[in-house]
Amino acid sequence: MTSIPHKPSRSGPRSLVARIEQQRLTLQALLDNEKTQSERNRLGQFSTPPTLAHEILHYAANIFPKSKKVRFFDPAFGTGAFYSALCSVFPKRMIAQAVGIEIDSHYARPAIELWQQLGLQLKTADFISQKPEEKFNLIVCNPPYVRHHHLQDGEKQRLRLITQQASGIRLSGLAGLYCHFVGLCHAWMESGAVAGWLIPSGFMDVNYGRSLKEYLLRRVTLLHIHRFDPNDVQFADAIVSSAVVWFQNSTPPKHHRIKFTFGGTLLKPKIRRMVSAKELLNEAKWTRFPVNDVRVSSNQRTLSELFQIKRGLATGDNSYFILPESEIEKRGLPLDVFRPILPGPRCLLQDEITARPDGTPEIERRLFLLDTRISEDEIQHRWPKLYEYLEEGKQRELHLRYLCSHRSPWYAQENRPAPPITCTYLGRSDKKNGRPFRFILNHSNATVANVYLAMYPTPLLQQFLENDPRVLKRMWMALNALPAEQLLGNGRLYGGGLHKLEPKELAQVDATSLFAQLDIAKAAGVHAAQLKMF
Repeated sequence: MTSIPHKPSRSGPRSLVARIEQQRLTLQALLDNEKTQSERNRLGQFSTPPTLAHEILHYAANIFPKSKKVRFFDPAFGTGAFYSALCSVFPKRMIAQAVGIEIDSHYARPAIELWQQLGLQLKTADFISQKPEEKFNLIVCNPPYVRHHHLQDGEKQRLRLITQQASGIRLSGLAGLYCHFVGLCHAWMESGAVAGWLIPSGFMDVNYGRSLKEYLLRRVTLLHIHRFDPNDVQFADAIVSSAVVWFQNSTPPKHHRIKFTFGGTLLKPKIRRMVSAKELLNEAKWTRFPVNDVRVSSNQRTLSELFQIKRGLATGDNSYFILPESEIEKRGLPLDVFRPILPGPRCLLQDEITARPDGTPEIERRLFLLDTRISEDEIQHRWPKLYEYLEEGKQRELHLRYLCSHRSPWYAQENRPAPPITCTYLGRSDKKNGRPFRFILNHSNATVANVYLAMYPTPLLQQFLENDPRVLKRMWMALNALPAEQLLGNGRLYGGGLHKLEPKELAQVDATSLFAQLDIAKAAGVHAAQLKMF
């Protein structure tokens, strides 16, 4: 066990806390270095920066009732960043009790030794297995960021049940562990208790966060959500965009309004806006606040009316199934069983892809996707070299992987025709051209992998294209002219300014400007009888 020796202080409590905090920071670094990054990621262990911890407790002091003494609880204690800030910010006479739980003895044991002088009650245990024996009036926590993929199915079911029992939240199986921490802590809060949670902001936009948002609006009084600028990742070793969520364990008042802030710091944000609880109930994307105003409900037309949008295909292993043209020739593989596929966005320099006479893309990096339903026996007979390549794949156990094992044969790809327009799946808001996502016009017969969204014309748009194929290029230009905020307001946000658009999210983007192009096409001579669906 790592420990930091220290001597009892003869000076005041504030100076003692400051000295222990210096020891804690040294201890934190030592303990973190004794673990691998993968070990810490598995348990979602991302320590809270001391400056941020102090800012959060300063904010807590501003909203905590001055007439009450603090009974503090942190269910993911770590080495005590929040407890240190509590002792630094709140006068000793105001702290009646402080309790912490830490699952990992690697951190808990040294922390117990470190804070023993100040009367902390720290228990080494798994919070989600604990039953509340008492209640607290100030809960501040940075819960473990463990994604649902790392939770076993049996554990997920148990978590969902006990979280619902504690708070009424019926969480999705896709919810991360931090959502369960918020719900489970409800049973540890006394009436009127204040809670501050430092959590990923992802719950504000995704479907699995819907039940957590309903809890914040109906079961407690949501006070304030501060979202940090995603370009300023709060944790150097975690690619997440963070938010601090403040609420009180009380019934929300009628006509309640919630403060949303963004950027800067919790105490000095760059942007702020008040939003009513009623408006939040009808808004799926909370990260649009406070930068944007409440979305005005309208019968606006969306991209879903013009395009069927699908994720590009998932191969199972791009390094095996996608080969450069030169590699296919070198191995003597038959081009008949390959089809062209566009390279990733970083290697695709142009936004309009022209085609060679054979339909393959006229680009520098020409890639081809292995895709055939011919049986292995026939392949062995017709193309021995290809059969040898399939055997290489089997030696790598590709045929046993989830995607491949659910295909017949295992090397056949899902049906994804060449999309006439494709959109990049991920993008950054700090691009020089101001475009977080690229729309690419594809004249070739190349398909796309799942780093793109494939856009296929609906019957409505297809009617226009049959009369005037040039309409497709006008659509493409209108897509690239869409304001960045129009796209970002429908997508998801991650740390470092990384944005993601799912097919359904892109489908809901306002398409008013694209329909204006169809009005122009219609005025230019498209017969109205052919536009019954318009």
